[in-house]
Amino acid sequence: MGTAKIELHVHLEGTIRPETLLEVARRNDQPLPSSTVEGLAALYEFTDFAHFIEVWILTTNCLRTADDFRRVVVDYAAQAASFGAVYIEGIFSPNERVANGVGWNELFTGYTEGGVEAYERHGVTVRFTPDLYRGLAPEAAEECATVAARYRDRGVVGLGLGGMEPGHPAHPYRRAFEIARDGGLGIVPHAGEADGAESIREVLEFGPDRIRHGIRAIDDRAVLAEIVDRGIVLDVCPTSNLRTKVVGSLAEHPLPALREAGVLCTINTDDPAMFNTDLGHEYDLAAALGVDADQAYAAGIAGALCDEATRARLASLARS
Repeated sequence: MGTAKIELHVHLEGTIRPETLLEVARRNDQPLPSSTVEGLAALYEFTDFAHFIEVWILTTNCLRTADDFRRVVVDYAAQAASFGAVYIEGIFSPNERVANGVGWNELFTGYTEGGVEAYERHGVTVRFTPDLYRGLAPEAAEECATVAARYRDRGVVGLGLGGMEPGHPAHPYRRAFEIARDGGLGIVPHAGEADGAESIREVLEFGPDRIRHGIRAIDDRAVLAEIVDRGIVLDVCPTSNLRTKVVGSLAEHPLPALREAGVLCTINTDDPAMFNTDLGHEYDLAAALGVDADQAYAAGIAGALCDEATRARLASLARS
């Protein structure tokens, strides 16, 4: 086990390795674009962010049962623990599954029971921040927010927003975020990943607790200053940004400039199986960009949506 780590941005559906994905798909009689591990791995060579989203939808729809969702959490907790993870905020996307006939209770029960088992078996605290997606009907988003708030006492701590930014504004989901906030959940939208700083400016109107990615804040001094002034933590995912081609090379990554400006940045895998990465590798990349493990951990403590007792425990681990 390495230095204690916090991960606040990992899509649980994107943690499933090709061999496991094939097993789950066959058990649930769900077609995949390839019937071999090698074929699925080849699918994960993305041409751009839009292609990544397309493949993500095709492959993750094979998840159908509460046991599938439970297993996803426990399997990833085991892997992340091997790199020192002690706290994870896992993302999952309910509306795509519900649209394909999976029940809300099946989803949320499976994931949250997986969180309990992950702690019992691997000592990793897992909390959940389900994602809406851009282009989703607002009434469906509001239903998701309502359901998510019901599971606050079972480990759901926030509501996010993912998907394609260009051409899909965030403002239709204002009411969903209000429902989540009223239900005691944090707000953690994706923004400033595949689109520019204007996307970040829009979600700043919602009073986000964190922003996922947010790297394009570096392109707008006013947006950057607001993030720093408000102490908003950004969830940065170096390999993801390279694999989806929203950043051209590691040398061009905005992480050093964000840190120099005073932004707190967590370090994350995003979709580790799809991007062929892990938490250890992401921390190595961050170190090469000037962000050490202690800085990333401190940002994780600042940005986590956990209760204060858990935050104090995480802080004590940093001192041990």
